[in-house]
Amino acid sequence: MTPPTDIEEVLRDEIKEWHFHIYFHQKNTVSHLAALELRNAVLRLRRDGAFVAVPLFRVNTEPMGPHPIGSYEIWVPSETFASVFSYLCQHHGDLSILVHPLTRDQRTDHEFRNAWIGPSLPLDLSTLPLRSDEIPLQYPSLHLGYSSKPQFSLEERRKLGVNIERLLEHEKEAARASPQPA
Repeated sequence: MTPPTDIEEVLRDEIKEWHFHIYFHQKNTVSHLAALELRNAVLRLRRDGAFVAVPLFRVNTEPMGPHPIGSYEIWVPSETFASVFSYLCQHHGDLSILVHPLTRDQRTDHEFRNAWIGPSLPLDLSTLPLRSDEIPLQYPSLHLGYSSKPQFSLEERRKLGVNIERLLEHEKEAARASPQPA
């Protein structure tokens, strides 16, 4: 399948919300405490403005849904995804973390559109629906993710692209985009 290059299609389909599932061995006190310490650190950093990340109130001390061991979920809007991903990459210790987008295709998100920080774990995907009617919108009161307004108009994005190409003309390491069709 050829990846889409139509800017309007790409922007329409952009993923705007993500889940990070932090796993711990629930019967291992060290693992469980490490997971809770990481959760508390994320909460403090959110409070202090480092990023927006919303851990679900519940910590699963047993397997739940597709998740095979103890876990909890952190919702992250695309606006702070890179900051949260960077933090968790550096500070996950021995914990495994599943990262997946939130779209209508929950099973595909967990199975194919995912990334792991640390070792991956087998998931029970039979517990997930194939497709939902709605995008699973979370925390709309924050006006982030799927609830946000576009930061740039389509025309502003096109101008930005032209400017970036011009700035990269003299960078030897940078690949060149093919010319825009007339």
